[in-house]
Amino acid sequence: MGVGQIRAVALTNQRETALLWHRERLEPVGPAIVWQCRRTADTASALKRKHGDQIRHRSGLTPDAYFSGPKFSWLLDHIPGARKLADAGELICGTVDSWLLANLTGGMTHATDVTNASRTMLWNLRTRDWDEQLCDWQSVPKSLLADVHPSGHEFGTIGSALFDRPLPVMAVAGDQQAALYGHGITAPGAAKCTFGTGAFVLSHAGDASPSVGAPDGLLLTAAADGGVAFEGGVFTAGSVVQWLRDELGMAATAPEISSLAASAESSGGVSFVPALAGLGSPHWDADARGAILGITRATTTAHIARAALESVAFRVREIVEAMESAGTIISELRADGGMASSDALMQIQANTLQRPVIRPSIQETTALGVARLAMETSGLRPHFEMGERRFQPNGELEAEFARWTRARQAVQSMAAN
Repeated sequence: MGVGQIRAVALTNQRETALLWHRERLEPVGPAIVWQCRRTADTASALKRKHGDQIRHRSGLTPDAYFSGPKFSWLLDHIPGARKLADAGELICGTVDSWLLANLTGGMTHATDVTNASRTMLWNLRTRDWDEQLCDWQSVPKSLLADVHPSGHEFGTIGSALFDRPLPVMAVAGDQQAALYGHGITAPGAAKCTFGTGAFVLSHAGDASPSVGAPDGLLLTAAADGGVAFEGGVFTAGSVVQWLRDELGMAATAPEISSLAASAESSGGVSFVPALAGLGSPHWDADARGAILGITRATTTAHIARAALESVAFRVREIVEAMESAGTIISELRADGGMASSDALMQIQANTLQRPVIRPSIQETTALGVARLAMETSGLRPHFEMGERRFQPNGELEAEFARWTRARQAVQSMAAN
C-alpha cells in the first residue's frame, strides 16, 4: 500500500502507563511510569482498605498499583513543582494514547477513548465519565484529564508533515480491547488471551450497561465495540521466559526455552509459581513472590522450562474458571502475542483448559482490531482472510494443576507471614 492510499490512522497502545506533560509545549516533565511498576503499591493498598468496594463499584477495577490513577498522583507529588504547575493549568496527564494524540495533532487534541479511560481507576464505568470522587481519593485533578470518546471516533487530524497531507485519527483502543475486537469477539461465549510480557484474558460481557459487576477477582472494563468485558491478568508470562533466558542463562533465545520445555514429557514434579511481580487476577496478591518447588536431584532444565510454561497456562485457567462463574461457558480460547508462537505452550494450554485453543495466522490482532475500528468509522467494510491453527486437547493436566495450586497457596501463605 502506498502512502497515497492511506485514508485514516488508528492508534493502539500499552495501557495504564502514565505520563505528565506541559499543555502548551508538549514536553514531558519526567519519565513515564509503566504498567508493571509497583512503586504505588502502598498507595493502592491504602485505597483498597479505605474505599475498595466503592472503587470497584464505580470503576469496575480492584485497587492496585497496576492502574494509572495512583501513577498520575505519584508523578504530581514527586516531580518538583508539578502540583503547582498543574494547579496553574500548565500540565496535563494521560496514558500513552493521549500523549501520542497530543503530539501527532500538534497539541490540538487532549483525548482518550473509553477502553483506556476505563483502566485509570478514575473513570466511572456506570456514568461513562470521569468520577469526581475517584479523582479526589487519588489526588488527581479532573482538569488534567483527557476528553473521552468512543473507540471508533474522529479524534483529531495529523498534519501533512508525516503523510504529505492531513489525515484523521479514526480509532483509538487499548491493546487488550483492540485484540478482543481483532479476534472478532463481540458477544459472550468466547475469550482471548494475549500472551506477551504478561498474559491478559478478556471475554465479552455484553452491552454497555454494567449493571452486574465482574465475578470475584476479575475486572470489568470497557470493550472497544461499546460493550463491556471481563478481564483477568497474569502479570508475568513472557517475562518468566525472559527471566529463565537472561537471569538463569537456560537458553540463548525464548524459542529455545519453548523447545527445551517441549523436550520433557512432564515437569517431573516441579511446580513454578510465576509471581515475579505479585499475583494478579483472581488473587490480587501484591506480596506473593515467585517460587520453584519440587526440585530433586533428577530435575533438569527441561523440567523447569516445562513447569514455567505450565504455570502460565495454569494461571490462565484460574482466570477462565472465574469468568465462567458468571454463568457463561467459554467454548474456546483464542490466542495471540509473542508467546503464543510456542506450540508447546498452546498445547499445554489446550490440555489445561480441556477445550480448543485457536491461534490465528495473523498474530498482530491488536493492530488488526484497531484497524478494523478505523475502517468501520470511516465508512469502509473491512474484510480479512485469516487462517488459524487449532490446538485440541490430547491429554489432561488435572494432577499437575492440583499440585501447582497447592504450591501457589503455599507461596501465598509464606508471603502473608
